[in-house]
Amino acid sequence: MFAADLSPSSLDVPTLSFVTICISAVLGLMLIFAWIQERNIRALAWWGSAYLIGASSMALWSAPTPIMTLPPEVPAALIFVACGMIWNGVRLFHGRPVMPIMNFFGAIIWLSLCQLPLLSQGTNARIAFGASVVAIYTFLIAFELGRERRKSLYSRTASVVVPMLHGAIFLMPLAMKVWLPASFAAGWLAVFALETMLYAVGTAIIVLLMVKDYHLHIYRNAASTDELTGLFNRRAFLENALRLCAHQSKRNEPLTLMLFDLDHFKSINDRFGHPIGDDVLRVFAQAARASLRASDVIGRFGGEEFAAIVPAAAADAVKIANRVRLAFEAAGVVVKTHAIGATVSIGAATAESPVTDIDALIARADGALYRAKREGRNRVCTAEEAPQPAEGTRLIAAARTVRTSERRPLLQRKARTSLPAGAAIPIVVEEATARLPYRP
Repeated sequence: MFAADLSPSSLDVPTLSFVTICISAVLGLMLIFAWIQERNIRALAWWGSAYLIGASSMALWSAPTPIMTLPPEVPAALIFVACGMIWNGVRLFHGRPVMPIMNFFGAIIWLSLCQLPLLSQGTNARIAFGASVVAIYTFLIAFELGRERRKSLYSRTASVVVPMLHGAIFLMPLAMKVWLPASFAAGWLAVFALETMLYAVGTAIIVLLMVKDYHLHIYRNAASTDELTGLFNRRAFLENALRLCAHQSKRNEPLTLMLFDLDHFKSINDRFGHPIGDDVLRVFAQAARASLRASDVIGRFGGEEFAAIVPAAAADAVKIANRVRLAFEAAGVVVKTHAIGATVSIGAATAESPVTDIDALIARADGALYRAKREGRNRVCTAEEAPQPAEGTRLIAAARTVRTSERRPLLQRKARTSLPAGAAIPIVVEEATARLPYRP
């Protein structure tokens, strides 16, 4: 495995070693520069330092003439330190605690046991022990990478397979030394050196893939998350709601859409100020998230209005809605030392048949929410089982869509072409749609 322990090869192993040293040093510097640009990703500094330490180690034991007088065990010990730093870098990148002792654990064991006659220089036991330490580190790296499930499938597979393969190849020197003829084993040393070089490049590519996935995860969350509450924003909620509708339709199972409106929220802002109003919104988001199930989808439509869609029939949905209402009522008694007494009104609409128009379902839930407000607030009301007349549903959906500013020009044209000439939206429909959650 190491220069002092491996027999000479008929192939040009020193040249391959020199190329590996240069590539490792360049990759180490590249990772350090990447860390300078991305200071929040401290793992890049660990990985870059590990590459530079590994390149220095290989330069020490592969130089034709000694660069400095050091015990023969020191270059290998530096390789173990580099492996430990890569492992800790992976843990740090995934938000797990760093274990500094593991940086030096392999090196300490190596330096201690190499003093034994059994592990004297050039013996099979010494080669086996050194290869085993590196293999253990690479398997541990693969294990840490495999625990992380937020990465894309491609980078996750590559990050696990490459270290596992390299760990297995690091065990080859023992097998070649023990079971293969000396001439055949010597020919594999070049293959082993080439694999080490490819692994150094492959690991750097994996690191860059991980960083890319990290940024992708951040950007995706920023695009789909309401900054104030941490819930889905309106666009992300509708996308996930439509996905859940399609899933329930395939299984021919009901689902329920719920609209939430915080009671007297304008009065809360007027009395306590907008910062406290923002805190009330956050309290509701936390109470709702804690009260809903993992399969439920919740988002903020804007202002004090929220929506949730749950794969459940009406009776179960009412239980869920009341759980959210009671949780928020308890949490909203006092907010940031202010006696708020915040409550929420909820309207729910259940679809027993496949949902082909989510706007109609939202309109039904909005009508139920309006009734909850009218009947005294801080309660749950459900929409009638019978759907609204087709014309009324179409007018409500058209009116709601027209209120969406980002699509107003196109949808206004659609509304003008779809309504009969001279048709007017009835007053009752205007009242029902005045509070729809699709607001700019």
